[in-house]
Amino acid sequence: MATLLLALAVGSTGLYAGFLLIFQTGIMPALARLTDREFVTAMRRINECVPRAVFLAVFLGVVAFPAAAFLVPVDGRTDAQKWLVLAGLVCAVLNHAVTIAGNVPLNTALAASEQDAGDDPSAARAAFEKRWNGFHRVRTALIALAFGLLTAAAVL
Repeated sequence: MATLLLALAVGSTGLYAGFLLIFQTGIMPALARLTDREFVTAMRRINECVPRAVFLAVFLGVVAFPAAAFLVPVDGRTDAQKWLVLAGLVCAVLNHAVTIAGNVPLNTALAASEQDAGDDPSAARAAFEKRWNGFHRVRTALIALAFGLLTAAAVL
C-alpha cells in the first residue's frame, strides 16, 4: 500500500508540475503576444475551463497522496525517504497556498471585471498579468521541487 501511495504521489505531482510548466513556458508566453482584449478574454475562458473534475482530482492528489504516503507506516523505509516525502509534501502544500492566496483571487478579479459596465481590457490586464505570472513562477518552482523530492524518495 505504501508503495502504491508513493507512486500515486509521484504521478499526480508530475502531472501537475507538467501542467504548470506548460503554462509557464508555452501558454503564458503565447498569450503575452495578444492584444489586451484578446489576452483578457483568453485568460477568462481558460480560468472557466481549468477547474473541472480531472484537474481537481490531480490538484487534490498532489497533497493527499504525499500526505498518505508519509502517514502510512512502512517497514524498511529509511529516514532519508521519510524526510524526502515530508519535504515534497511541504512543497506541495506551499504550492497550493500560493495558488489559493495568489492566483485564484486574481482569476476571480479578472472574471468579475468582465461584468463591469466599463470593462477596460487594458486595466484588467495590467492588474492581472504581472502579478499572476509572479505567483505562477513561484508555484511552478515549488511543485517541480516537490516532484523531484518525491521521485528521489521513490528511487532510494
